[in-house]
Formats: sequence, structure tokens, C-alpha cells
Amino acid sequence: MTLLLAGDIGGTKTILRLVEAVTDQAETARSSLFEQRYSSHEFPDLVPMVKTFLKEAQAETGKSFQPVKACFGIAGPVVNNTSKVTNIAWTLEADRLSEQLSIPQVSLINDFEAIGYGILALQDSDLLTLQAGKREPNAPIAVIGAGTGLGQGYLIHDGKQYRVYGSEGGHVDFAARTELEFQLSHYLLDKLKIERISAERVVSGQGIVAIYQFLRDRDFAAESQDIADVMKVWESEIGKSEKTANPAALISQAALEKRDRLSQKTMQIFVEAYGTEAGNLALKLLPYGGLYIAGGIAAKILPLMEEGSFLRAFALKGRMRSLMERVPVQIVLNPQVGLIGAALCASRL
Repeated sequence: MTLLLAGDIGGTKTILRLVEAVTDQAETARSSLFEQRYSSHEFPDLVPMVKTFLKEAQAETGKSFQPVKACFGIAGPVVNNTSKVTNIAWTLEADRLSEQLSIPQVSLINDFEAIGYGILALQDSDLLTLQAGKREPNAPIAVIGAGTGLGQGYLIHDGKQYRVYGSEGGHVDFAARTELEFQLSHYLLDKLKIERISAERVVSGQGIVAIYQFLRDRDFAAESQDIADVMKVWESEIGKSEKTANPAALISQAALEKRDRLSQKTMQIFVEAYGTEAGNLALKLLPYGGLYIAGGIAAKILPLMEEGSFLRAFALKGRMRSLMERVPVQIVLNPQVGLIGAALCASRL
């Protein structure tokens, strides 16, 4: 059998999966012979982690495994098959990994590129449809995902199969639409002492906190004590690579529970800004093959994404509204889409 190794490599955790290649690439990507999750900080490099993983796979199954192809989706930029993993002192080179792990073919791809591949292997149960649109075979596909940052990518069909391309679209200028959003933009310019505000500054986990700070500092509404306590810890840890507080999650939950006016307004601005930027991406690509919303946030705030403001902001493109309404829009629910994508990429090597 042709054995593949797929990895989702992050500064905090890494997931490795062994996959047996079959004729159907999508079926290959979804299968798993053995899978394990590790704390990235417990290993000095990926090589000893993979060796540990293969030993554990043998102990668990009684079989010896030696992959012939491997693909790793990495939280960090990848240049010439080399990457410095974000938030951990790992520098990975495909040639070195191939030699030290005795795997003939190794590919390193950005984690959002891995998500792009993963889109191709998802099933209906992995997706929530916000807008059915009018899907066209072999049309461009767009992917956007807010999490720690704001990832964007796209897929183009070459006549035989889709090819995946990364993008730095999350760093385009933030497009303020309302008076409040313009005030937010000016607030961030002054607070951060920078010359421009990127979309990622607003449409991301850090963006949720930034919007909350803006509304709080403008006395939009009284601050709840539990959120104030977490915000105080978070603000005291600015500049540290690892934080002990996660106010974005608390703000999102308070908004979902409709128990905090400041959090509810924060998430309203966030969701509308998310929809606006997704619409900007769609307007440039006309992705009638679908626009997929990935990342770590959307699936956790589904009621807020479904209530309508996201799609209203998405379609608010003047004379182009009719084009926007043709784009299928779906939220990715499967948290392992990047790992699935790494397996699919490996199968294509």
C-alpha cells in the first residue's frame, strides 16, 4: 500500500495522521489509519515528534509504518519548502525532513493552503449553508477564515483538477462603511500608532478584542465585571507570545447568550466587517464554485453568522448585488479541514 503522512503543525499543538492512498483522492484525505495529537512545545523539532508518532502507531496496531509521501500544513509562511513555525522555535526544511525521516517526498504548505485542499474533500455534513447561490462546475472557489489572523485563498480549475493558491488578502486595508466603523479605524490608528488598518486588525480574534476596547473606551455601555477582569489580565500580557486570558472567546459567548450589551455590539460590528471582507474577496474572484468560511471563529458563533447581518454586508456591493447573490456561501464545520487538506496534498505529490 502507498502510505501517506499528513500533519497540521501549530505553535501550540500538532496533529499527525497516517493515511492509506486509494484511487479516490477525496476518500484518501478523509481516511485515517492512526492519528495522534501532541503539544508542539514538548519536542525540539518535528523529526523526533514524527519518530515518536510512528513508534506509537506500531505499538497500537502491531504494524510497522514507513510513509512514502508527507505533507505538513504549517502555521507560518512557507518559502521554497522551508518554514519557520509561528510561536515556536522550529525551522522546517522539506529536504531535511525527507532525509532524516526517510520519506522520499515531503511538502510543506501554509496552514491556510491546507484548508484550501481540505475544502475539496469535505462532505455535506461538514458544511453549513448560508446562501445556496447558483453553483457552477469548475468555477473559482474562494476561502476565507478568521481565527488568530485572517486567512484568504482561492482555488482555480486547470481543466483536470483544482489547484490551490495562498493569498495575503487578510492584510488589505480595512474597509469602513459606517460612521462607527470610521471611528473604530481612527481609534486603532491612534492607539496602535500605525499608518493603516488592515482587515485582519478587525476581522480576527484580536479584532474582536480591539472592537470591544473601542466601544468600552467610548463608553458605549457599561462593562460586565467578569469580562473586565479577563480584559485586565489580557492587557497586562500585551507583548507576550503566550497569553493566559482569552477575552475574545468570553465576549463571543456573552454575545451569544445576549447577556452583555457591550459584547453584543462588538460581535455585531465584527460579523458585519467579516461579511464585508468576504464580499470583497468574492467580488474580485466571482467564486461561483463557492465561498467557504473557515477559521476558528465562524463555527463557534453560528447563530450570529446565521442571523442575517453577515450576508447583508456580503451582498452590499451596489450594482454588483445580483452577482453576490449568485455566490454559494458555506461555513466549514469540520475542525480538521486543514489535516484533511494536508492528506489530499500528500496524495497528489
